Amino acid sequence: MRRRERFQRWLFHLARDERVPIVLTQRRIFIVPTSGGLLFAVVLAVMLIGAINYNLSLGHALTFLLAGLGLVAMVHTFHNLFGMRLTPGRAEPAFAGDLARFPLALENPRRQPRRALEFSFKDQPVVTADLSPQGRATIAVPFVTHQRGRLDPGRVTLTTRYPLGLFRAWSYPYPPFSCVVYPKPLRTPLPGASPGAHADHRQGDSGQEDFAGLRPRQISDPTRHIAWKAVARRSDEQALLVKQFAGGAMDELWLDWWLTPGERGDEDRLSILAGWIMAADEQQACYGLRLPGQQIAPAQGDAHRASCLQALALYGEVEARDAR
Repeated sequence: MRRRERFQRWLFHLARDERVPIVLTQRRIFIVPTSGGLLFAVVLAVMLIGAINYNLSLGHALTFLLAGLGLVAMVHTFHNLFGMRLTPGRAEPAFAGDLARFPLALENPRRQPRRALEFSFKDQPVVTADLSPQGRATIAVPFVTHQRGRLDPGRVTLTTRYPLGLFRAWSYPYPPFSCVVYPKPLRTPLPGASPGAHADHRQGDSGQEDFAGLRPRQISDPTRHIAWKAVARRSDEQALLVKQFAGGAMDELWLDWWLTPGERGDEDRLSILAGWIMAADEQQACYGLRLPGQQIAPAQGDAHRASCLQALALYGEVEARDAR
């Protein structure tokens, strides 16, 4: 088995491609006849036998003309992939059960177009693309996610049967793709907010009643608090300014692992926390997250939501790595 794996790795270049862009050289492209191509060859053989048997000059001419056409189609199928350049992009996080999309930039350095290119991961949906002469395009190769965590989708299968469908040429590029998959949210009622010990020192910073001035924007501040008029009046390129309010400190909402039903499994409890995070973000609440061995302080905004969801997605990964 190990010898077979080593042979496949050598033959199909299965190692991850660390250098980008990935250039499809002659060694990385493989080509075989399709079922239609095999049938085409059988028909040519029958035509040749008939022409020889009946001594038909036009039969010989037609047979060899079609054979030459098949050879030309084989060359064009191979060159439809040869020399193409692939540059992987950054994949956005996705929820379990949704489609993760992995961007791939395509570049055609030749003066001939490339047609009917098919991209897919193993047992995943196929996306097609065409490239104009010396053109560029960006596609998103889909992958159906099933569980949370860090996703490595594996090799991309790039296939073409252009122009006549008699041959199938393919390649196995292995871009350095990676994607974080969040737990699938389960919508349940939010736990109650707790105006606790931290409410006093947040007075004058997180209340929503009276305008108290401007301050530099932090990454966790929502964009709706940006003072766009004040930013437009500034001639320098300093940090954005946000409005701060005084009066009525905002209660802190803690989304705690121990508030989820203990009889549920770990994955269900993480999904419940993911649903709470989405609901709290929709309500523009100031919330924090507590997990066993990890805590994220209360805040707001898209960056804070992404940080909390990523903590859920990678929960248990460090412990598993340490155990190995």
